[in-house]
Amino acid sequence: MRFGDMSVAILIVIIVLIIIIPIPGGVLDVLLAINIAAGLVILLNVVYSKEALQLSVFPSLLLFTTIYRLSLNIKSTTLVLSKGEAGQVIEGFGVFVAQGNLVVGFIIFLIIMIVQFLVITKGTERVSEVAARFTLDAMPGKQMAIDADLNAGLINEIEAKERRKKIQREADFYGAMDGATKFVKGDAIAGIVITILNITGGLIIGTLMRGEDFTFALESYTILTIGDGLVSQIPALLISFATGLIVTRSASDEGLSDDLKKQILYNPKVFFIAGGFCVLLAIPLATFPFITLGAVFIVVGMILVKQKEEIEKQEEVQVEENEVEEIRKPENVVNLLQVDPIELEFGYGVIPLADVNQGGDLLDRVVMIRRQLALDLGMIVPVIRLRDNIGLSPNQYVIKIKGVEVAEGELILDHYMAMSPGYIEEEISGINTTEPAFGLPAVWISESQRDRAEMLGYTVVDPPSIIATHLTEVIKSHAHELTGRQEVQTIIDKVKENYPAIVEELVPKIMSIGEIQKVIANLLKEGVSVRDMVTILETLADYAPSTNDTDMLTEYVRQALGRAISKKFMKEKKSTVITLDPKLEQVIMDSVHRTETGSFLNLEPGLINSIINNLSNQVQKLMQLGQQPIVLASPIVRLYFKRLADQSIPGLVVLSYNELDPGIQVQAVGTVSI
Repeated sequence: MRFGDMSVAILIVIIVLIIIIPIPGGVLDVLLAINIAAGLVILLNVVYSKEALQLSVFPSLLLFTTIYRLSLNIKSTTLVLSKGEAGQVIEGFGVFVAQGNLVVGFIIFLIIMIVQFLVITKGTERVSEVAARFTLDAMPGKQMAIDADLNAGLINEIEAKERRKKIQREADFYGAMDGATKFVKGDAIAGIVITILNITGGLIIGTLMRGEDFTFALESYTILTIGDGLVSQIPALLISFATGLIVTRSASDEGLSDDLKKQILYNPKVFFIAGGFCVLLAIPLATFPFITLGAVFIVVGMILVKQKEEIEKQEEVQVEENEVEEIRKPENVVNLLQVDPIELEFGYGVIPLADVNQGGDLLDRVVMIRRQLALDLGMIVPVIRLRDNIGLSPNQYVIKIKGVEVAEGELILDHYMAMSPGYIEEEISGINTTEPAFGLPAVWISESQRDRAEMLGYTVVDPPSIIATHLTEVIKSHAHELTGRQEVQTIIDKVKENYPAIVEELVPKIMSIGEIQKVIANLLKEGVSVRDMVTILETLADYAPSTNDTDMLTEYVRQALGRAISKKFMKEKKSTVITLDPKLEQVIMDSVHRTETGSFLNLEPGLINSIINNLSNQVQKLMQLGQQPIVLASPIVRLYFKRLADQSIPGLVVLSYNELDPGIQVQAVGTVSI
């Protein structure tokens, strides 16, 4: 067995032997010196520890030091009462503190005892009790946080075990400290009792048994009692102080000295104010001390100001060096390859619209756009990046989709845009322009003209609304590009929470996420909402086993969503539509070529021009009547005619008969023929 394994047992045996075996005064002096030095070593270890668990052995150490100190008290009391002397250490402490006046020495001793018992011991006991209670109450929450981090992949199993072990050690430590502080309290009470017994017993033994004079006996035994008490209470005070520090100490990356320096000497204003207050106190009170303190505080404040300026300069230099270093790193080039899905760039004149401090609400409008599109189309709009661009004109803005500019506009910030609904008799003066979202003619008017324009029937909007409307329409027109596999996966995961059966049946057994994404993109491309994802997945689960053509699957889904599609494009119960001639539908069906990668329409250019011209004439008639042009076709032809029509009339609504709500009446006002 090694000596280190026996050290604790040897220490216990030594403490017991001190109580039992007679010890001369010289040996007691050595043991008392060890007691004082041990208390100082323990206190310094606590001061330089970074967290309480670095001294997790402290409760046991507190028990050993308390028993050791009490054993020395017993032995010193034995020597004082039996021989009237207890070594040089005890006598030296008593003479030094008394300074020839027993009353002064006794009062000083009592003050130390009171501070030890009522201030430090009581406070430490209460703090230990509260710390133990809070630590135990916080254990379930900490355990749940560790489990959450582990499930999220933020930590591995080994780190989770280490953190659980640390939490258990904290609970054990503070629980042990709650009980160990009772040793300190009992030690203080024992010191008071021993002091009373020493003085009383010494007077009895000196006067009655040894025949000494009462005054001589009182002086001798009081000095020895004071010395004995101080020799015991000074290390006890150090240990109590260490106990209070360790239970009030919070975890830190540095020692107590560094924490005090950083947390006290950080604000020069504090020292300037304290210095001024000391100077004011110097007038009615002692001048020299307060003037000196005031000067010291002001000098410290000036030094802190200079240090703060130097630190800020060093930080700026460090930041610049870090930025240069980051740019030089070859791996950072990878970050430059990332393209934001949606970007809104604007000139410096538009910055106030996006700056909250200047009253701008463009950021709030962007949030509302994402929410509104989620409700209208059921899509997850990616994060919209807003940034200024000095390359643009001051009042210009640009909308980019995947890094490519798709739309732009220009504003007059202190004006409003007024748009005529078409029946306004009296025109309003202003700067002629074009509304950027829909391309309608508009007029820029001043704020003073706003009320009059609204009274005349104009639609008046402010610059932030113009940008928000334009951005919304751009996102709608590119919704199919912005909804990728990741967004579809997120939507399906949300559906799976409430409808796990349909998702597990469809994905990935029948269709992959990529195939579902193609169907979703086809729907969004024609402005069909995909919010009813349950119906979409149900339909795909029904028809996907019989065909893997995503275009045909899209048509099946459209039929399942027929009621919603009809309500979106046909606002009234009676609607006028354009139909296709049966011969044209037959020609289109005969011209469809199917391949492994999909199907396409193969028509002669002359025939295509004839169809487009006829369609344009029919659409023009409806638009002149102020009605939205809608084309009805058979289900098998609808998709191919829609692709044909988009070449010349993008955005034209083409519906199939199977998509119509039975409650809606349609009237054909024109027919597209060959």
